Amino acid sequence: MLQPLITLLYAGTQQSAHYSAASSGMFLLIIAIGIAGYIVQARLQSVFKKYSKVQFPGGLTGAQVAEKMLRDNNIHNVKVTHVAGHLTDHFNPQTMTVNLSDSVYNSTSVAAAAVAAHECGHAVQHARDYAPLTLRSQLVPVVQFASSAATWVIILGLVILASTQNELLCWIGVGMIAMSALFSLVTLPVELDASRRAGEMLLAAGVIVEDELPAAKKVLSAAALTYLASLLTSFVYFLRFLLYVLSVFGKRDRQ
Repeated sequence: MLQPLITLLYAGTQQSAHYSAASSGMFLLIIAIGIAGYIVQARLQSVFKKYSKVQFPGGLTGAQVAEKMLRDNNIHNVKVTHVAGHLTDHFNPQTMTVNLSDSVYNSTSVAAAAVAAHECGHAVQHARDYAPLTLRSQLVPVVQFASSAATWVIILGLVILASTQNELLCWIGVGMIAMSALFSLVTLPVELDASRRAGEMLLAAGVIVEDELPAAKKVLSAAALTYLASLLTSFVYFLRFLLYVLSVFGKRDRQ
């Protein structure tokens, strides 16, 4: 997988014909990942819909599952709340809340139990000072600023480059875009670990037996794939900007 990407990077620094080929390759890669992302999202919606019709064996709602998961892990400073939307579930370490969506909070389905347990997995990570989660939380304000400012920094950098030959600001802009890819990279193990914890907690709580666990894991696995797709998308977005900046440098050097 790395070799084609390295080839694209190398092509971006060559003559214009070669750059055109690299641009075409990047365009195809973006389309491929976009299609893959769509398939992954459709898969998540399909799996969630399927297991939303399967009743959770314990008969607990998503909110009750979350509350039990928190109690069983001796977490008493986190509140379970209801938020609007579909699959908008999340754990907020600032407000210390597990926020469950319309399709999870009052539902007694396997899908709701899996999602609720997953979000409680994040609460457990926070309580146990799980390092990747701590890093992700620290990156949030940096990534928010970088994502909003990066494009403008690169544009300003190109203007400065045209008059002063100074590349620094362009590279700062590329670095800011790279922060989004880094954030997605850090997020992936956080989400995978939360799903692993969710399965273990459901079993340990006695609300699900070993034979019933695969159904919950299918929901968790489908959700995890969306974070992998997000990582690939952010990486390609970074690579596209990097190739563009390299092409500008290449044209300048040939002049």
